[in-house]
Amino acid sequence: MRGQIGLVAVALPPLAGLGVSALHGTLGANPVETLEHTTGIWTLRLLLATLAVTPARRAFGWAWLARYRRTLGLLTFGYCTVHLSIYALIDLWDAWDTLVEDILERPYITAGFTGFLLLLPLAITSTRGWKRRLGRRWVVLHRLVYAAAVAGCLHFLWLVKADLLEPLVYSAILALLLAARVFLSPKAARRVHTRSE
Repeated sequence: MRGQIGLVAVALPPLAGLGVSALHGTLGANPVETLEHTTGIWTLRLLLATLAVTPARRAFGWAWLARYRRTLGLLTFGYCTVHLSIYALIDLWDAWDTLVEDILERPYITAGFTGFLLLLPLAITSTRGWKRRLGRRWVVLHRLVYAAAVAGCLHFLWLVKADLLEPLVYSAILALLLAARVFLSPKAARRVHTRSE
């Protein structure tokens, strides 16, 4: 439990910092853009950290990492929800017709909203009770996290108009994690540990 609390303590300061900056009016020339960018970046960072748990556990034998995956996933969903809420409630000022239009007609919004929809059932079914009820289907369902990560990277890539370096770095990290999932199967991980003993 202490580890999960520590993880939350590490993940929440960026959000708290935004709140403090908003109260003091120090979010910069475009405060809404600052809010959206910061919460979006942290959504992607936490999502990639969630995806890194299994490869790291298999590659290095760090079984203890597994207990943090759910917390990381819920933190990801939390930041994603805040990110979407800022766009829908502050940027668009509750203009739901505009929101629907943006989702349907602007590719980067479509990708971002798709990512949110993919994360939603994962957050709902993250409890042990849902895991027991769904059985093997739970594992299949939670593979949607990879599709959500792809959607998140596309959202970032299509949003940026000039300097693509940052979204490309996140996309490259995702590509490495996807490759690790393919090539670092449980059987391959056992072979690595056998050779290292």
